[in-house]
Amino acid sequence: MTNHSETTGPFESNDISGQEPAASADHATQVTLRTPAELADALPYLLGYRPEDSMVLVALHDHAGRRGRFGGRARLGIPATEEDWEAAARQLARGLVTGSERRGVRPERMVAYVCQEPGPGESGRDVKLRLERLAQLMRTECGNLDVPVIEALCISDGRFWSYCCPVEGCCPEDGSPMGLPGTSVLAAAATYAGIQVRGTLRELRARLQPWETSAALEQEIALDTAGMSLVPRLLDETARQEVAQETLDLAERIIRRYGTAAPVSGAHPADVRDDNLLADDEAATLILGLQDRTTRDRAAAWMEGDEAGPALRLWRALARRCVGPYGEHAAAPLTLAGWVAWSMGDELEAREALAMALAADPDYLFARLLHQACNEGLDPEAVRRCLRTESARHTTPGTTERTDPAPRTALTESPQTPAPAPAAGIQADDQSAEPGSRTGRQRRRRARNADGDDGRQTARAKGGRRRPADTRPRPSATGTSRPGTRSPITTRTSAAGPGDASTGGARSDNGRPQPEENG
Repeated sequence: MTNHSETTGPFESNDISGQEPAASADHATQVTLRTPAELADALPYLLGYRPEDSMVLVALHDHAGRRGRFGGRARLGIPATEEDWEAAARQLARGLVTGSERRGVRPERMVAYVCQEPGPGESGRDVKLRLERLAQLMRTECGNLDVPVIEALCISDGRFWSYCCPVEGCCPEDGSPMGLPGTSVLAAAATYAGIQVRGTLRELRARLQPWETSAALEQEIALDTAGMSLVPRLLDETARQEVAQETLDLAERIIRRYGTAAPVSGAHPADVRDDNLLADDEAATLILGLQDRTTRDRAAAWMEGDEAGPALRLWRALARRCVGPYGEHAAAPLTLAGWVAWSMGDELEAREALAMALAADPDYLFARLLHQACNEGLDPEAVRRCLRTESARHTTPGTTERTDPAPRTALTESPQTPAPAPAAGIQADDQSAEPGSRTGRQRRRRARNADGDDGRQTARAKGGRRRPADTRPRPSATGTSRPGTRSPITTRTSAAGPGDASTGGARSDNGRPQPEENG
């Protein structure tokens, strides 16, 4: 452990994303962090958001003769039961170390954080005492991997405590107050570098979660109505292509509508504006139409230029409209939102949206592949090139329309390609969204008939009504071939990823919480 006056390491402006620094980073602006207070203040800038209910590890590397340069970050929601703490600490430590090793840079040291707000009747000091065992488990697991934790901090109720202070009575029992946000030297350096710290993950997820207002019932009725007319057409091979084109034409019109809308300030007001610009029947038509893979993949071509921003807003709005028993339908718009966010360079929203897509449908392979590629730190340009080529082929006069359910993108959803195993390392956090996780319910394995219809009917959440059978049609037996080659984008378990994944507290198939990584 280090003395509280010892230099912990330089914070570099290009290190905030969690990617390993490039060689040119030697000339980047540096901020040296020397005290626990500065380390506590640095956490939101290291993650890109303010963590809640989180256990976090930050890797430190020796580089060019300097000690303690920040590397990867990993975060996991704190398990609700203490019995799961040891397994969570082990998974978090191993995920970050093995992820860093895959990128060729093993951490020399770690900084550990536990962050949680007091519960009813608790104080910040009570939280610090209650989480002391968790912090010790994190230090032990890192030590077992020969990576010592040089500082472990608890952040709660606007104050912080060090678990590593070697001087008895050095730190106040009631903790030290956190500095005002945005007033530190680090905050100034981050602002200068163009780095923005968002609010919390809860606020980000709120933009993607389904409505729980009175308007949700009207949207549900619109989905039922649209399903009665669209589902029979989607199950017919010829009519399905017509529905695909109608869906894309409608989406393009709404994207143009969004693009010309008057700007508003603030995320929530902007979402309300977008909701008001989208009618219930339009949303229902798009949600059901996007369940077809061909349509979804063609819609993914709106991922750059002036189209990207309005398209992302539309996919968010559609995710919010997947209400009631239509929750699984959100996988398509959430995946599109994650893809466009990744294409635009917003890895935080990309991971969160893709994690939520997998929570809605754990078997949604396109979301899984995108999430793993994003976590791997791969360049989305490989996927963009494929989508540009496919889009140009569809729009070139005289070309023959494809009947394949998916274009030849760099992420191929091939029946011959087994789905990657659930992430064994770093994933997103939150009780509701976890890549590769189950949400406490096992999906029904559906037997499809000869026409590709799985024949299921899902009971409605209200009044015992039922929605039309199979509003998420699968491609028919004809035209379902996929390219047999493997994707140029290499998938992996989400054991490591630059930037930050986002969600903690979700459960994997074995019931253990899955972490997420930034490094």
